[in-house]
Amino acid sequence: MEREIIQVTHDNKDLHELIRKLDEDLAERYSNPDDVFTVDFSDPKVKDMIFMVAYLGGTPVGCGAIRPLDEESAELKRFYVDPGFRRQGIAGAVLSALEDQAVAMNRRIMRLEAGAPQPEALRFYASKGYYEIDRFGEYTDCESSLCYEKVL
Repeated sequence: MEREIIQVTHDNKDLHELIRKLDEDLAERYSNPDDVFTVDFSDPKVKDMIFMVAYLGGTPVGCGAIRPLDEESAELKRFYVDPGFRRQGIAGAVLSALEDQAVAMNRRIMRLEAGAPQPEALRFYASKGYYEIDRFGEYTDCESSLCYEKVL
């Protein structure tokens, strides 16, 4: 099956369906809803974000986004691959496309937040060269947050 990674707008219906699935997954993993950080699509800053959707044979199977943090860094957000399509290289392809976009935006560092209830995500990020850092930004006071970065 053909795999495509496509940049989409913030109002893309496939993106929103994948994010709905991500939110359901995170709600099951985290006992405290305040430990789940979402994207407010009504916030005007959402237009500064870059969103990608992965398609396999025309079916939307994964997504991710980046948002600028400062002049040198971007943050990986809303990263998800449907469980039925994992371990097929989709996550790596989406991450690579988003890292390329960050470089094109002149960002040399990619940061992200995840947590212990997402062990497969933590292993994936470590396998892609991300290393743990101190909590940053809105995650500073969130005890369940684990933050990572990678120099691109």
